Parts: sequence; structure tokens; C-alpha cells
Amino acid sequence: MIYKVYYQENANEIPVRENTKSLYLEAASEREVRQKLKDRNYNIEFIQLLEGNYLDYEQASPNFVLEEI
Repeated sequence: MIYKVYYQENANEIPVRENTKSLYLEAASEREVRQKLKDRNYNIEFIQLLEGNYLDYEQASPNFVLEEI
């Protein structure tokens, strides 16, 4: 399954929408996504499962790059 993760790069700062970034990650569950990203100092805001039309839409975007972790 592919997940889209919305995050702030620094977990010690107050989240600001303009600074929110996203990445795409393949994992079996949301727990596995968090496990893979625990080494990074990210403030994870939201993890969204992408499937069906949502996945097709995101894959059509030029920003779609699957992270290799």
C-alpha cells in the first residue's frame, strides 16, 4: 500500500501550513510508516492511505516520488 505523509521537517517547531511538506512511502500499515520515519526528526501531521482514484491522481502529479527507506 502507498501512503502520503504530511510532515514538518523540525519536530521542535510549531506546525505552520506553509511549511508542511509531503512524501510518499510504501508500507503495509500506518504503524510501519511511523516505524520507518522514526529516525528522522519529523513532526508527522497526517498519514493518508492512497488507493483507487486518489492513488491515480497522485501518481499523475510530477511531485510523486516514492521514498526508498
